[in-house]
This record gives sequence, structure tokens and C-alpha cells, in this order.
Amino acid sequence: MCAMIQAGAAAPRVQAAGGVRALNFEPSSPLQLSTGERLAPLTIGFETYGALNADQSNAVLVCHSLGSDQFVASPNPVTGRPAWWPHIVGPGRPIDTNRFFVLCSNVLGGSMGTTGPGSPAGDGKPYGLRFPAITIADIVRAQSMLIEALGIETLFLAIGPGMGGMQALQWASAYPKRVFACATVAAAARQAAHNVALAELGRQAIMADPEWKGGGYAALGVRPAGGCSVARAASQIASLSAQEVRTRAQSSAITEALLTDAPEAGQRGYAERFDANSYLYLSRAMDRFDLAADFGGALANAFRGAATRHGVFAFSGDWRFPVEESRAIARALIAAGVEAAYVEIQSEKGHDAAYGHEPGFEAALTGFVDTAAAARGLALNTGGF
Repeated sequence: MCAMIQAGAAAPRVQAAGGVRALNFEPSSPLQLSTGERLAPLTIGFETYGALNADQSNAVLVCHSLGSDQFVASPNPVTGRPAWWPHIVGPGRPIDTNRFFVLCSNVLGGSMGTTGPGSPAGDGKPYGLRFPAITIADIVRAQSMLIEALGIETLFLAIGPGMGGMQALQWASAYPKRVFACATVAAAARQAAHNVALAELGRQAIMADPEWKGGGYAALGVRPAGGCSVARAASQIASLSAQEVRTRAQSSAITEALLTDAPEAGQRGYAERFDANSYLYLSRAMDRFDLAADFGGALANAFRGAATRHGVFAFSGDWRFPVEESRAIARALIAAGVEAAYVEIQSEKGHDAAYGHEPGFEAALTGFVDTAAAARGLALNTGGF
């Protein structure tokens, strides 16, 4: 169901602080959560690139992964981290910002401008564990509110890697008439057991850190840095190829390269740039994601009768999101009778291949985007936003 802004409700307000833009929704425009609760007020941090054309047909939503943020094609002004998808989004890239209006929002429950456990609750104190449980569907529902508030009726493309791919699939299933094309990159329609196990390891490490303070560390001015480092290490290890894990283990480089978490010059460490409670909430949202569950256990039913065209991209060396999971998505799409392409890129870079320079992936994605753009009649954009 589309999360519409209520008639007569106060218009959302855009604010900018420290280089982070955000849209504020008043209590009269609450976000309806899957639990039945309503979250208000709501703030959504976002970043845009390029310009919206006259008929608003060139909007691209990039959905970010668990450890990323809205700064997909530019440096993060708060943390100092560089753009996280520079080979994919930007001038002349597969998602060309000279051609498309690209929007990327910080996810619900995040820690870069969007309401999450670190945000102030009604009493002025951080939510902490009082923040309501959220799902991938809730994250997408919040994005829908943002896009509607910006005056965009439909998306040309929804795309994302990892958790971002889960969001893109949810978009295509929940809002098929609002998404012309969907690209799922190294993702799954259901979290695999080994990812659930690694995420639980990370959560337990955070909660076992004395500085976590039962989730109330923010109000006390401390951070569970040790637990965050273990959670990050578990995530990074899963993003390596199997051979790379063996190589690093034999040289003791896993401990040195992953647990140390030494930030580069001008950048903050992981515990400083990513809220620990956000990790708890977002990793649980991933673990609970099962797109087929609401459709009688048949994934094909999540897409049946929809006109959205799909591109599914997988990497041979990825054991975090193995190719079998992407193949299952592709089979479901074909069974649903929708237009779909499946591309498997040979790479030994593990899940990290989705984020680095991978010519085969970039060429395949460019082909998918160009074909979809031609079908929608898109030309180089000359409009403004």
C-alpha cells in the first residue's frame, strides 16, 4: 500500500545541517510500520545528483546496503568517507548523473540524518531500544513518503546491492506501477542462514560490550567501540571471497586488517560513523526479510502480473550472497512472466565485487539501464529540479 501524505497535513520541510539534507515530516504525517505502530515525527536524510526532467521520467532510486549511507556518488561531509559506489553512479557511469536524477536516502533506522534509535524521542532523549522494530518493508515505505513529498510519482529505476537489493525487490513487489525497472545486485529475497548467524554474532558482540549500557550509551556519551569492531569484522569477512578468507587467515591478516578498523586520514572509525543500535535494528530487519512469505511461500507470486522489468546481477565468488540466491530470484521472475535478465559475473573478489571496479558488471548494468531507458523513451535530460 502506498504511504500517502495525508490531505491537509503540514507540508514536509527540507533542512540542511553539516552537509546533510533531510526532509522533516510532522506528527500529522506518521509512518505506518509493519508492527501496526505509527512513527512520528519522522526525518529522512537524503542526497540527490543530476536533474529531474520535465516529465519526471528519469528518477533513479539507489538503495544503500547495511553499512553505507546516502552519499553514493560524493564524499560524506560528516564522516569523511568517499563515495561508496563511484564506479556505478556519476557522470558517464552506468547510472549517468548527466542523464538521470539520482536519489539516495539514508534508511529508516539509520544514523545519517534519518530517524533511528539514535534520534531524540518525545522526551528529548535518544530512542535507544525504545525505537520500534522495523522491517525492509518499513524502510521502503519511508522512501515512498520521501519520493512523493519531492513530487516524484514514478521511478525509472530502483537499484541496490546487498540490503539495498532487498529494498529494490520490495519496491518492485509493493509498488509495481511506480517502478519501471529494478536492478538487484548481489542480494537475496531471503536472508541466508550463514548471514543470520554472522549478524547475530555481531549483535551479541555489541550487546556484550560494557559501553553498550543496555542500549543507552548515547545518553551517557560513550560508544561500544569494541563490540562494533567485532560486528564490522564479521561483516567484512563475509564480504571477502572464500580464497581471500583462507589467505588472510593463514597470514593472521584477518585480525590485523579487520578488527583494528584504523580509519584513513580525515575519516572516522566505524563506531563513530555508524550507530551501534542502528546495526542491531537494520541487521534484524535483514534477517526477517522473506519476500515470499507474504505470498504463500511462492516468490513468483510477489511479482506476478507486474510490468516492471528486472535485471538480476550476481558474482561467482560471492559467498555472502551466493549466486544460487540470485538465480532463485531470476527463476521466480521468469515464472511470474515478467521481463527479466540474469547476469552472473565471474569474479574472485567476493561480495566486495559489487562495490569496486568490475568492468564486466559495469558493462552489463550499462546495457540493462540503456535498454530500459530506450523502452521508456528517455533522452539526455535537459530539465532542472
